[in-house]
Amino acid sequence: MAFTLFRPLFLLIYIVHACVGSTNPSGSEGKGFPTIEETPEGVNVGLEAKRVLTSYLTTVFLPIIYIIVFAVGLPANALAIWVFLFRVKKKHPSSIYMANLALADLLFVIWVPLKIAYHFNNNDWIYGEGLCKVLVAFFYGNMYCSILFITCISVQRYWAVVHPLSELQKDNRVATGLSIAIWVIVWAITVPLYLYEQEVRVLNMNIVTCHDVTRQSQKQMAAGYFLNMGAVGFIVPLFVCIVSYVLMLKALQNSMSDPTIAKKRRKAIVLIITVLVMFIVCFTPSNIMLIVHYSLLLSGATNSLYGFYITTLCLASLNSCIDPFVYYFISEDFRNHIKNTFLCRSERTVERMRVSFTALKFSKKSNTYTSDTANTQSTDC
Repeated sequence: MAFTLFRPLFLLIYIVHACVGSTNPSGSEGKGFPTIEETPEGVNVGLEAKRVLTSYLTTVFLPIIYIIVFAVGLPANALAIWVFLFRVKKKHPSSIYMANLALADLLFVIWVPLKIAYHFNNNDWIYGEGLCKVLVAFFYGNMYCSILFITCISVQRYWAVVHPLSELQKDNRVATGLSIAIWVIVWAITVPLYLYEQEVRVLNMNIVTCHDVTRQSQKQMAAGYFLNMGAVGFIVPLFVCIVSYVLMLKALQNSMSDPTIAKKRRKAIVLIITVLVMFIVCFTPSNIMLIVHYSLLLSGATNSLYGFYITTLCLASLNSCIDPFVYYFISEDFRNHIKNTFLCRSERTVERMRVSFTALKFSKKSNTYTSDTANTQSTDC
């Protein structure tokens, strides 16, 4: 089952491996790339680094994926934030978490054009060390913010299903407090990314890379940081999500015997599976490759997996344009607000329509009741 689910990913990784090659000359490692020599002015890299940095993988495939992420993610997340801020009048915990998730995605997407330009420019960074650090921090900050907010949504939905009458699952103060805590924690743990060089000049290629090469002197700091981020920022939330959804599925299946709610329960199960698969497909490959890659880097072992690693990171960024569509399918209110926004209906118009529809429905019921009563009376006569 697992192999079948990830077969397209394994095939893509195989193709990437064939494109970038597997030769890895001996030498000290710099983020998976052999560093032949390090000087204060920059570094010289080996054949594997040259092959990856000049391949169609990094100069064509990756920027095309990032263009898709930007073209879809920017308007979709901007619209989602607009809906959550100005259309959703009655806030509830799920909408608070989804609004924060949309904000995290939007903050990442607005920096993507720099990454597109970098890859199209043959991986030559021309925007300065400061912007390089900001881009890297927002990239990883978005990944772990998304993971944590999806985890919060998962737990909240579990609580709503298993304990529907609990006041805790309706308390916006808990959701607001957790959201603030996540932002503070994630941006605090991205601070180390500003403390070592992300921009490195590659002397024997005459380019300046951004986050693609790490100096040998900074290898331990980079590897230690990302190994801890991968373990704590991904493995723990993944475990929480899986447990929440398994318990939720059990609770939903137990009530399937009631035909009046069976249809809604089946729909909820489909949504649960969809969100879980999206989480696994978007974040699992990138974080596994992150842990494997930096483990090899730290140990000094031969490492030709950097092409795989940056490919899975790129694919992980697709979650930024998938998330808004998940909101659409999860929340009926969100769907209605989107439709009303596109139809340029104000909240007052929508409320008048709702009241009119309710009155019409009540009127029809009253007429039916009156008609039935008259028929009954005439029959009795």
